[in-house]
Amino acid sequence: MNRVIRFPKRYTMKIQFQYFFIFSFVFITSFSFAQTDVDAKVERLLSTMTLEEKVGQMTQLTLDKIIDTKNEPAIDKAKIHDILVEHHVGSILNVTSHAYTPKEWQTLITGIQDVATKETRLKIPVLYGIDAIHGVTYTLGSTLFPQNIAMAATRNPELAFKCGEVTAKEVRASGIRWNFAPVLDLARQPLWARFGETYGEDVYLDGIMGEGIIKGMQGSSVANPTSVAACMKHFIGYSFPFSGKDRTPSYIPEIMLREYFLPPFKKAVDAGAKTIMINSAEINGLPMHANKYLLTDVLRNELGFTGVVVSDWEDIIRLYTRHKIASTPKEAVRIAINAGIDMSMTPYDLNFCTYLVELVKEGQVSEARINEAVKRILKLKYELGLFDNPYPEPAAAKNFGLPEYRKLALEAAHEAITLAKNENKILPLSKGKKVLVTGPGANSITCLNGSWSYTWQGIRPEFFPKDARSILAAIKSKNGDANVSYAEGSGFDKEINIAKAVEAAKAVDYIVLCLGEEAYAETPGDIDELDLPIVQQNLATALYATGKPVILVFTEGRPRVFRNIEPGAKGVVLAYLPGIEGGTAIADVLFGDYNPDGKLPFTYPRFAGDIKFYDHKLSEALNEYWPWSVDTLAYNPQYAFGHGLSYTSFEYSNLRLNTKTLTSNEKLKVFVDVKNTGQKSGKITVELYTHDFYASITPSVRRLRKFKKIYLEAGKQQTVEFEISKDDLSFVGNDLKTITEAGDFEVIVENLKAGFTYK
Repeated sequence: MNRVIRFPKRYTMKIQFQYFFIFSFVFITSFSFAQTDVDAKVERLLSTMTLEEKVGQMTQLTLDKIIDTKNEPAIDKAKIHDILVEHHVGSILNVTSHAYTPKEWQTLITGIQDVATKETRLKIPVLYGIDAIHGVTYTLGSTLFPQNIAMAATRNPELAFKCGEVTAKEVRASGIRWNFAPVLDLARQPLWARFGETYGEDVYLDGIMGEGIIKGMQGSSVANPTSVAACMKHFIGYSFPFSGKDRTPSYIPEIMLREYFLPPFKKAVDAGAKTIMINSAEINGLPMHANKYLLTDVLRNELGFTGVVVSDWEDIIRLYTRHKIASTPKEAVRIAINAGIDMSMTPYDLNFCTYLVELVKEGQVSEARINEAVKRILKLKYELGLFDNPYPEPAAAKNFGLPEYRKLALEAAHEAITLAKNENKILPLSKGKKVLVTGPGANSITCLNGSWSYTWQGIRPEFFPKDARSILAAIKSKNGDANVSYAEGSGFDKEINIAKAVEAAKAVDYIVLCLGEEAYAETPGDIDELDLPIVQQNLATALYATGKPVILVFTEGRPRVFRNIEPGAKGVVLAYLPGIEGGTAIADVLFGDYNPDGKLPFTYPRFAGDIKFYDHKLSEALNEYWPWSVDTLAYNPQYAFGHGLSYTSFEYSNLRLNTKTLTSNEKLKVFVDVKNTGQKSGKITVELYTHDFYASITPSVRRLRKFKKIYLEAGKQQTVEFEISKDDLSFVGNDLKTITEAGDFEVIVENLKAGFTYK
């Protein structure tokens, strides 16, 4: 017979506490021992390495250097022997041209690790890296999620976490354990080609979404067959080029760099990001790959980053070829390594190895600096479990292409889509009505996904899953083939047959006009003007003239200015780059099967020459025509940051604070009542902003501090609670230190305000 011994409650609590203490001690001690064990293994291995072997670990080459070009993706045995055995290269990246199947990847990785662990002297496994930017870029049949700019519109960090988890599982299923993502650059230059890879223009939003995806990708341990090492990028200031062109100089005062561009990276470091990639361009005249102050003093010493610093593509040699701060390629290597680069994505040139060995022997780079870099690289390989098993794992291979991944992609696309205009409640459309679907984005899969989609540029539809739906296909599926007609009308930048689209419009009730951009990545996506191409505007104007109601649907990686045609549209739907389920999600929103809840993650400009951000300074929004005539109408975007409509209505009321005075040791609690006053259930993101009335550095008109996404059934009400501290009110002062000054503030939720004082 089992007997139950019952202790008095006070003893039970004591025992529970003791067990908790013992468990905590064991866990912390075990973790500490594990880390110490890894460090000891690294030290032992390092002590056996030659200088050439150490430098090899700091070298990363592209796959082209070992591939059999006639039998891609088979390995050329002579090439790989030279790379791994003779030159001791420790890392490989990329594909040669397009995505491979999971089986091809597994075979490729197995072949690489066979040579690394069986033919090299020290049997050090290779660390393979890949760009899986919005899902797995380079594996056929993978799940492509919305691009980051669309994920930011969801205002849902939990979704970012889940998408990060799936991305990690599918990357690892291919046998790869290092992902060059996420992009944490701030979207403050809409001309920039990589705008769509960011989480928008707000520093808090950027940080919180980046933290979510990093934690999702890395999980509880990167050794797990469901996790990969994340790579925050591009440190720092990459997204704010003065010219708007990719990889061109930025001019960012340090006070601004610290206020806006640094915090997302600090949050990522605190989240445990294992690696970081460096900005290809330069800031204030100094290339980032040569900037020891930012790479070592700030990144290492201030932010506390202890992981691997990897260069971007060919960026060390470009200190010589492009930036001209090094007079020889060898000098470029010296500058970059001494500045703080641990691994060089060369990616073709083995001269990096030769130069670095020579520099150490000449005393221009210390061997201590080499050891420092190699320790980090080896430690990462140990943490990833590569020394235990460098091969593709059967447990990981099972986690590829599961049906629930596509459901998650659809959920993310749903929450991203932003309803910007709905004149006279033209949307949702009634099913069974005649609809013309037209425009360059109507029958395109590639424009829904953008860059890094089975190919670098993302413009090869033949590599996409056969069941991927365009907007046209999704609308036909939902509304019936007989009720949907199609005419291309125009390309993204050339006229096709506008007259044919106009003729087709005569027989329909509604026109869904799909505008925006074709896929592009990096420098090939550079543009000279922000305006929507004139051929697309001409198509819209011609269709307006038919008198039929036109709904504009935009698939684009950055805001293309369309003020001249905006007034004629009855509805405007911003889909950004919604991913593999984007067509279905757009159709669901258009026909009311999903109630839109996305919110703009950037300010959508009305004029290409009038770029202002939501958190602008007061003087930016003033027009002083004469000394006695000043107006405040200068902040006049097409759509403001945070804009987003719904098919229901929400009412905010009773904004209240738990105290009117905040001190440094307290938290300020903010409460607001939100009611769904419409006829449909829906989600709404409640955003909390603050405004500092006076400060030693001119304050912004408002700053986003917190947000919460809630679901409300029709007629229901919920009290939403926020908590802020003095740190949420801080800013970077003249001395470049973060401070919170005493004074009067207000919190802002929608159209409600409440004041308080910080002492």
